[in-house]
Amino acid sequence: MPRTPLTYEAVIERAADLADEGGLTSVSLSAVARSLSVQTPSLYGHVKDLAAMRDGVSILALRELDARSGDAIAGRGREDALRAICDAYRSYASSHPGRWEALQRRLGETVARSDAAARSGRTMAAVLRGYGIRESDRVHATRLIGAFLNGFVNLEHIGAFSHSEPDVTASWDELVGRVHLLLESWGRGPEEAAQEDRL
Repeated sequence: MPRTPLTYEAVIERAADLADEGGLTSVSLSAVARSLSVQTPSLYGHVKDLAAMRDGVSILALRELDARSGDAIAGRGREDALRAICDAYRSYASSHPGRWEALQRRLGETVARSDAAARSGRTMAAVLRGYGIRESDRVHATRLIGAFLNGFVNLEHIGAFSHSEPDVTASWDELVGRVHLLLESWGRGPEEAAQEDRL
């Protein structure tokens, strides 16, 4: 059986698969080389070093996650869109734990400036526009959603919710709903929200 041609894409894909199997810290240049049945020096024609390879996994994860998210929110708005994108992130983290881990670190400039990161930002911005959140506030709202998603998903992954009731999915549904209410209030603006509360 002929060996798969060694390309940048093949190296990153294999690194991502190994990360899913054993965690990102288990991924090394030598481990990827062994998995591809080549010598480690052969990889240097495709990736600069381990940091560059991990950045490649992060970009791949962003690209895959955005594809899922974009499909999930298509034709949806406000709470439906929020739930769809949150569910897409949670599902991706569960099915690709190593790729998800590659996003839970300080990302390099290559990742931050990648087309994949820009597309991911535009997908989240599309959800926030449905709430009427001003462009100047979207970075704060994006960070809020990111903090919720990363915190909840990572705690779920380590089993932090497995010894108490109710079921974790019940808490997930409730908390996504609470984030929705916060975004609704944010979209109205503090003065309008305060006026409505007085009525």
